Amino acid sequence: MPLLVIATAQLMLVLDDSIVNIALPSIQSALGVDAVHLPWIVNAYILAFGALLLLGGRIGDLWGRRRTLQVGLWLFVLGSLAGGLGQSAGMLIAARAVQGAGAALTAPNALALIATTFSERKMQDKALALYGAMSGLGIVVGLLLGGVLADTLGWRWVFFINVPIGLLVLLGSRTLVAAGRHHGQLGGLGAALGTGGMVALAYAITRFGEDGFTDPVALSLLGVAAVLVTAFVLTQARSRNPLLPLSLFGDRNRAGAYASMLLLAIGPMGTLYVITLYLQQVERFTPLQTGAAWLPFAAGIILGAGTAPKLLLRTGPRYVTAAGALLSALAALWFSAIGVGTSYWLHLAPAMLMLALGFGLGVMALTQAAVYRVDADKAGIASAMLNTAQQTGVALGLAALAAVATTVTARPEHADIAHEAALVAGYSSAMSFAAGVLVLAGVLALATLTGRPTGEQVPAGALDG
Repeated sequence: MPLLVIATAQLMLVLDDSIVNIALPSIQSALGVDAVHLPWIVNAYILAFGALLLLGGRIGDLWGRRRTLQVGLWLFVLGSLAGGLGQSAGMLIAARAVQGAGAALTAPNALALIATTFSERKMQDKALALYGAMSGLGIVVGLLLGGVLADTLGWRWVFFINVPIGLLVLLGSRTLVAAGRHHGQLGGLGAALGTGGMVALAYAITRFGEDGFTDPVALSLLGVAAVLVTAFVLTQARSRNPLLPLSLFGDRNRAGAYASMLLLAIGPMGTLYVITLYLQQVERFTPLQTGAAWLPFAAGIILGAGTAPKLLLRTGPRYVTAAGALLSALAALWFSAIGVGTSYWLHLAPAMLMLALGFGLGVMALTQAAVYRVDADKAGIASAMLNTAQQTGVALGLAALAAVATTVTARPEHADIAHEAALVAGYSSAMSFAAGVLVLAGVLALATLTGRPTGEQVPAGALDG
């Protein structure tokens, strides 16, 4: 039961990254939402989720992880209910922000609870594999489920569906280990600086995705984020109760895992966004067909997450992550050869499977590198940093690949060719960019991660929680 609870919670949180996207046209039509406000029904969730993750992880360390997870689930359920009942764009955006805040309290503590709840290495590997599978599978389930619900019960059910699921997870969360609190304080100044820096960074990333990399507001926000994050690091170095203990980065293996996760998440998640646009705008797939088309990606995630623990018993995270990144890079390069009328079964489906297989291998290896052998009082924040790196990578991938595709499509030399051909040129260039980022992720993993297999079990101290 504990394993099912943690896996279902992670699936629910991740699918909300994509489930609403499919329903946006229906929402716009039903509520008369202005085009300028429509993206914020998606962005509000990503912003709140990404910006509050560190705070959510630290609160779990100090207040108790099961309790923090339960509060996060309640927030998520209430935000989902408010979204389903929404009567305006403002109400939907606010509801999505509440969902994101709930997700930020839930996600890092769900990952930290794996170490708390499962003391045996075999069960931990099984739990981590399922957790990793849910991280990628949720995106595809969101696309597919969003299409089904929007076409049948209506757009409100992309929000309502979370209510019964969330309540069941809350009920099941009583089976999780109720670990005690750790001594320490949250640190008000650090929390304000860290959260403010993450909000500015996340907002800048979403602006870059919408308006390109020359947007003055986004560039200003990037400057604000740099100042706040620098001040945050300086205060953490001097603080007796840091929100983010800088000692976490003293372990090259863990620091490398965070940086590699950031780059690894850019490629597959950005690719999913670009190829989804390609399927709908060039190949003329319906929303439901588009969701179903990504099923090979789901299969690859499950295969990668299931295979990685066995590989990690024989070799270290360095080689598993690098192999996963290289597989995903080859898949992105394969996608870069798309054209008008490209075969789904001979070209797209195999590349989707390969992309996800590599991503599943990489996520599992990086999760082990980041959370194994961490001190008990830092497990939540260590997990939150990994989630933050992945969520930031997702947002960066969407922004960077969308900007590359838009810039190339709008080039003067594409003005005299068919619109679909211009779109394909942009999407192809974006895929080449993604391949380059994934190669960098592999190189970084080789340079920083350990080449030795992880130990047979996590030290007892890391299981307190």
